[in-house]
Amino acid sequence: MISTRTPLRVTLGGGGTDLHSYYRHGGGFIFAMGLDKYIHIAAHRPSFHGGVVLHGPDPESCPSAADLRHDLVRAALQAHGIEDRFEAASIGDIAGGTGLGSSSCFLVGFLRALHALKGHTPDRQALAEEACRIEIETLSKGIGKQDQYMAAFGGLTTLDIAPDGTVQVGTVDISAKTEAAFVAHTHIYYTGLRRDAAVILDDQNSAMLSDSAAQHDRVSESLGAIKALGYRIRDAWIEGDLDGWGDMLHEHWLSKKTLSSRISWPHIDQLYDHVRAEFGVRGGKVIGAGGGGFLMLFDPSDGRALEAYMASQNMPRLNYQIDRGGTQVLLGQDR
Repeated sequence: MISTRTPLRVTLGGGGTDLHSYYRHGGGFIFAMGLDKYIHIAAHRPSFHGGVVLHGPDPESCPSAADLRHDLVRAALQAHGIEDRFEAASIGDIAGGTGLGSSSCFLVGFLRALHALKGHTPDRQALAEEACRIEIETLSKGIGKQDQYMAAFGGLTTLDIAPDGTVQVGTVDISAKTEAAFVAHTHIYYTGLRRDAAVILDDQNSAMLSDSAAQHDRVSESLGAIKALGYRIRDAWIEGDLDGWGDMLHEHWLSKKTLSSRISWPHIDQLYDHVRAEFGVRGGKVIGAGGGGFLMLFDPSDGRALEAYMASQNMPRLNYQIDRGGTQVLLGQDR
């Protein structure tokens, strides 16, 4: 039996520039953090049972991998030459469809378990690229490369993505005191809505691939601003510039909303304007592709008034720390 634990992520800067439709023109840049909220996978090869059994939100029992509805599991098993005699279970600390990269997180953790069952310890970058190939090439999902890399590496991490898709991974080092300050003032609240990120990202991809120069240029210019802002956000974290981070978070949100009409919705826009006016929030954004999930707000105060107000709006706060380990095997012997 192998058990893996893989972190979810929050994008801090550069979101959207990790899609091929954008980075092929001049490269992309992502700055993100791994969360101490995880997807857990347990997997083994039964001695006698000949089928494939999945336990989790959508349980399945099939004669072979080819019969599975779960496309990520099906593609991963087939890529590893496993057709039957396989059983796995998954548990997430947070539900999928909430903007924290859960699908790619699941896949990276699942692939890590498959490698461990074979006695392999893959390089983290190779593991992330394997997940990218399965999602983007094999399954033709219109997503980027950041979620797979953040699941593999965790931490405070930068991704410089070359036009050919090559990713250079970097680590952002800050003091424990600075990290604690950023985490304390950067609140995350659950909106109660879930969505399919690929649907939201389709607007961005369609615009970048559009024959309409006006549509292409609008999204390209917004993503260019988001990329440049990503570098500034990284520098603000390194320098411990909390207020600068809050202001840039607001700037990022304004640029992000121009990418698709589905990124935000009227209730969130009204709430965001209210907390900026009444509680001194300097900036915020919907985490991930948008359209639901979690709302991140930077509050330079002690945060108690904001937290109470958000609770009154049925948006509970997520307490978190930064995960430093990336995907890990927690239980079982490689064999």
